[in-house]
Amino acid sequence: MKKEAPAYVSADEAVSVVQSGHRVYLHEVAMTPHRLVNALCRRAMSLERVETVSLHTEGPAPYVAPEMAGHIRHNALFAGANVRAAINDGRADYTPVFLSQIPELMRERRLPVDVALLQVSPPDHHGFCRLGMSIACARAAAEAAQFVIGQVNPRVPRSMGNSAIHVSQFHALVEADEPLPEAHPVPFGDVENQIGEHIAALVPDRATIQMGIGAIPDAVLARLTDREDLGVHTEMFTDGLVDLAEAGVITNKYKSTWRGRIVTSFALGSKRLYEFVDGNPFVEFHTSDIVNDTREIRRIDGMVAINSALQVDLTGQVVADSIGERFYSGIGGQMDFIHGANLAHNGKAIIALPSTAKHGEVSRIAPCLDPGSGVVTTRGHVQYVATEYGVVNLEGQPIRKRTELLISIAHPDFRADLRAYAVKRKLIAL
Repeated sequence: MKKEAPAYVSADEAVSVVQSGHRVYLHEVAMTPHRLVNALCRRAMSLERVETVSLHTEGPAPYVAPEMAGHIRHNALFAGANVRAAINDGRADYTPVFLSQIPELMRERRLPVDVALLQVSPPDHHGFCRLGMSIACARAAAEAAQFVIGQVNPRVPRSMGNSAIHVSQFHALVEADEPLPEAHPVPFGDVENQIGEHIAALVPDRATIQMGIGAIPDAVLARLTDREDLGVHTEMFTDGLVDLAEAGVITNKYKSTWRGRIVTSFALGSKRLYEFVDGNPFVEFHTSDIVNDTREIRRIDGMVAINSALQVDLTGQVVADSIGERFYSGIGGQMDFIHGANLAHNGKAIIALPSTAKHGEVSRIAPCLDPGSGVVTTRGHVQYVATEYGVVNLEGQPIRKRTELLISIAHPDFRADLRAYAVKRKLIAL
């Protein structure tokens, strides 16, 4: 390791290393270095065929603006709201990939990275910066890139775990004192309350949980306040988990692995969450090839994985990254955790979704998948499915039985039509 630190320069000077044909990784989620991103977009106007690649990023995405055509093309490893339209208009790409596989793709140069744009904390007295609220794929990008550029922000939390990166590993540093994007808890209504109640009943004391962000996960967490000694092993860490940790519900005391510690890859939430993580050894950040590794997840006794879906058909196929032919999000870590929890001793893998969409006009428990829909969790991997009308276990069930079970948790307004379709298709008998 070289010992000297690079000089602080302007954002425009820092990104001058980017050349035509380069692939540039953008630090994901709340850690997107927007000052560097804006400078990159200015730089790219004189370049051709630059590719930006990232997981979901919070905030504006100027690299997918129409005027960037021919200069930058974005490759989303998870399609967030800020790039969704560009992907479906054909101006950007979407790569379906398991979150657990991305770091290896970079390290083995099957997804080579030329430049990594990262946002980090200021270096400590040992010279180590921290990757803040996400090291999911950012660490692998930093290790694989020819040029690593750091946006140094004093507001970046000094996250624990494997988030340290020595200042000498950067080729240029840029100062930026800017607030991090926040995502505040979304109020949940009767539907989410009922789903949360059904799922919470499946979570015993001493279980280890994984879940994402949104009204349904928050509703589940709100019903776990009477549990004892829960553990957390999750790709995403949110405000709802802070509530349980501060209440003493989450202790990680009985986890099979990483005992005594919350393990995560990235965090997104309020300023309160960021302050909770800052310098807190109770929360460890590790890369997604570790946190999402099915071999790691299956070692956790009592692992409960809770993931969302857009649609489930009567055979149990789960759609989570698209709405018909339109790409909506990504594979992310759903299959990593569903499969891992299925294999774990006393594990439970749960798919949660409201029974309807479009203000009650469409059943999410569908007779068959919409044309163009992509299956994220196969009918062979699905276990529990929950709506506001109940929760059913499809594991080991034949098509006839799982069809009956899924109809039982569909919205009552659609059950007769679902049953008629199932009879016509000979999924069930009269």
